[in-house]
Amino acid sequence: MNAFSFTPATREQARARIGLQGPAGCGKTKSALRIAEGLAQGGQIGLIDTERRSALTYAVVPGKPHLGGHEFGHMPMDSYDPRNLIQAVQIAEQAKLAVLIIDSWSHFWNGRGGLLEIVENAGSGALGTFGGWKKGNPIEQDMLDALLNFSGHLIVTMRTKTDYLVDDSGSKKKITKVGTKVVQRDSSDYELGLIVDMVEGTGTVIKTRYEVLEGLSIHHPGEELGQQVLEQLGQGVDPVEGILNDLTADDLTYQGALELHARAKSRGLLTIGHLHPKTGEPSTIGELIAEYGKALKSDAAAATPTAQQPDPNAAEADSAIEQQERFGGSGGDEQSATSSSSGASAPQMRMMHALFVRVGLGAKEDRERRLQASGLIIGRQIGSANELTSDEAATLLDTLGAYGERGDTAATDFAAMVTGLADEARKQPAAV
Repeated sequence: MNAFSFTPATREQARARIGLQGPAGCGKTKSALRIAEGLAQGGQIGLIDTERRSALTYAVVPGKPHLGGHEFGHMPMDSYDPRNLIQAVQIAEQAKLAVLIIDSWSHFWNGRGGLLEIVENAGSGALGTFGGWKKGNPIEQDMLDALLNFSGHLIVTMRTKTDYLVDDSGSKKKITKVGTKVVQRDSSDYELGLIVDMVEGTGTVIKTRYEVLEGLSIHHPGEELGQQVLEQLGQGVDPVEGILNDLTADDLTYQGALELHARAKSRGLLTIGHLHPKTGEPSTIGELIAEYGKALKSDAAAATPTAQQPDPNAAEADSAIEQQERFGGSGGDEQSATSSSSGASAPQMRMMHALFVRVGLGAKEDRERRLQASGLIIGRQIGSANELTSDEAATLLDTLGAYGERGDTAATDFAAMVTGLADEARKQPAAV
């Protein structure tokens, strides 16, 4: 049976991915905050500030409401390694921000410690630029994955610079101004659904996926634009509500519950929080499907005592529902719903790398030490991180996380722990 299939296409409700581009002083930060207020609908707004805390200019002044200002969480950042941005997005996820603003995304491209500097440093050896991008490309992709998978709305600001064309074909060199260029990778606009070009406070939509916004020009873009974007994003089916409607339908069968679980998993919705339709208690989509599925399976077993031929296509979802009911897990990547032998997920791998950095084993030359430490922690030696199961990765992440939180002593404490495990392993009798 082929694992791939086509289903009827419907537009699902989405999250905004907006870029504001323009030169310094054109109003990008102010407009980003105002647009965010239109998108947030009372939810929390967070801003990652790479512009020497300049965003605080637009914050409220306690006790002086007449001065106005915007309410938002502020995270200053003065080192622009994209991996720092990944960690910041994870913090934004944990805080359940409705809107995240990155002001400015350009710094993670050409700022101190940014991607270009990483590539330059990595390419200083024999491999040159090719070797540099061999290291830089995965880092950039991880950053894009973190941004685009953020569960809230995202606004990034990008600086522009004047672009020139140099013609030296004649006897005299000729330099012609040909417009502006965004300070980011050339293909960065592919990742954004809406791009607004800012010039002296006026924003013009130069890219959009929605016809109603094409060519729109607004002086000081703000809440109204945010609401327009929200309206367009909402012209679709909320995937969570769609699953809940199917889950609570009177004609739902156990097979239908299995299909719902598979559908929710493929969309990354199993861990989404939602109130129980009957009790009003906090739950998750995965837990609700597991509860309804278990009840339907019991009813089906009582009504049909004779054995039925198992459906091989439902085996994975069946196992997922049973395991979720037994352990109360989410059924997501970090708590695999299929089996303990499934491989470590991509998010687990990325988090593992970030935590190894915290405990002093993040360098390329530390690979063997990372593998040795991983093997000692999980109880078996491995030749590659790709050999880790999901459960082993979870165990490793728990240990790394515990030591990574120790700050200045994280590296020495972790090294001492690994040495202790190695000593214990040497004392164990060899397997016969």
